Amino acid sequence: MLQSAAMPPQIADTLALRRRGLTLTLLTLVYFFSYMDRQILAILLELIKHDLKLSDGQLGILSGLAFAVFYAVLGIPVARLADRTNRRNIIALALATWSAMTALCGLAQNFVQLLLARIGVGVGEAGSSPPSHSIIADLYPPEKRAGAMAIYSLGVVLGAGVGTIIGGTLSHLYGWRVAMLAMGLPGLALAIIVRLFVIEPRRGLSDVQRLAEQEPMPSLWTGFTSIWASAPARHLVAAVTITSLVGYSLTGWGPSFMQRSFGISVLQISLVIAPVATIFAAVSAILGGKLADRLSRSYGLYAQSRMVAVMKAIAFPLAMSFYFTSDVRIGLAAYCLALLFASSYLGPTFALLQGLAPVRLRALWAAITLLVINLIGLGLGPALVGWLSDAFRPSVGEDSLRYALFCVGLMTPWAVFHYWRAGTLLKRGQVTGAA
Repeated sequence: MLQSAAMPPQIADTLALRRRGLTLTLLTLVYFFSYMDRQILAILLELIKHDLKLSDGQLGILSGLAFAVFYAVLGIPVARLADRTNRRNIIALALATWSAMTALCGLAQNFVQLLLARIGVGVGEAGSSPPSHSIIADLYPPEKRAGAMAIYSLGVVLGAGVGTIIGGTLSHLYGWRVAMLAMGLPGLALAIIVRLFVIEPRRGLSDVQRLAEQEPMPSLWTGFTSIWASAPARHLVAAVTITSLVGYSLTGWGPSFMQRSFGISVLQISLVIAPVATIFAAVSAILGGKLADRLSRSYGLYAQSRMVAVMKAIAFPLAMSFYFTSDVRIGLAAYCLALLFASSYLGPTFALLQGLAPVRLRALWAAITLLVINLIGLGLGPALVGWLSDAFRPSVGEDSLRYALFCVGLMTPWAVFHYWRAGTLLKRGQVTGAA
């Protein structure tokens, strides 16, 4: 199809806005595949552990650290490239890369080979989110941006859920290697579709003050200093990082915890628990985005951050009770209710950050945020749980994972504070300055 770069600017702008729904859908599908390929390891951990004879510490490295370091660090140069060149092409190439590496995970015969394949997944996925955030911010104005980002964030909850459903079912029937191969290969076809049909919008298209084409590209140092200079942005990055650390710990180890402490089988998790949990998380993401947009129109953008703080505070006791209830049904009900409140944060958080970012630095701001989130949240979270579980095992046995997850979950009130503080600063109109 015709691309916007070959058209007069006004026609290209009209086409980009007319087809922004299709673009958002395809970007959400890319994010879906990203999370599906990233999180499939969670449902396969116990099978891989016994097959390759690995410790919880090694599993923690595979779940988080091996992926996160390369994903986060490479996100910065990719974002710089995305702020200068065609973002659609970067996304398509990245998708093809991580899909192929996910399939290669199924061929690994030992820890080192699986580690290298997981690093390859991280390298590929580094090219997805920063340019996607930038495109969505260009296609949707501030008053509709949280809702659009919430739809995009469905890639997280649906990808993790469907990855568990399909991965768990296939691993039960055919083994974990077949599950990896089946998850990776379809992404190659989607990469071609993205390359053909995603519209590359003009930068700043949906903002009141659009970007001048001749405006010079700010330096990388300017990107870091500009996000640090914004007090609300600092608190938002801190909040989403802590939230991600807790969330990645649970999604990475939740299936193993259910198998070890509740005696639930892989197939039960895949066909019963995962679909229900996915529905609760998806409803939270969609309604959270819509509520955030409505609150911003009624009270101002600060209300979005306050909303997330309240939602997280409600979810916290529910999540904590999941780890220590003696009744499996009560525990799973608490887990799903916690997801209903806790999964609303991504859309409003990234919409606020994209609104605070200079138009020319949107992809870089997203990459910096993802750098911190993934190095600390994804890189440290699952690995920390694995190390704590190994440390607790001599004293509590198979319940070691229960105590490890509980300890990490206690960090949630810290995230609530940062979300509330960001809302306070946004209400004051304090975009820059000390906290």
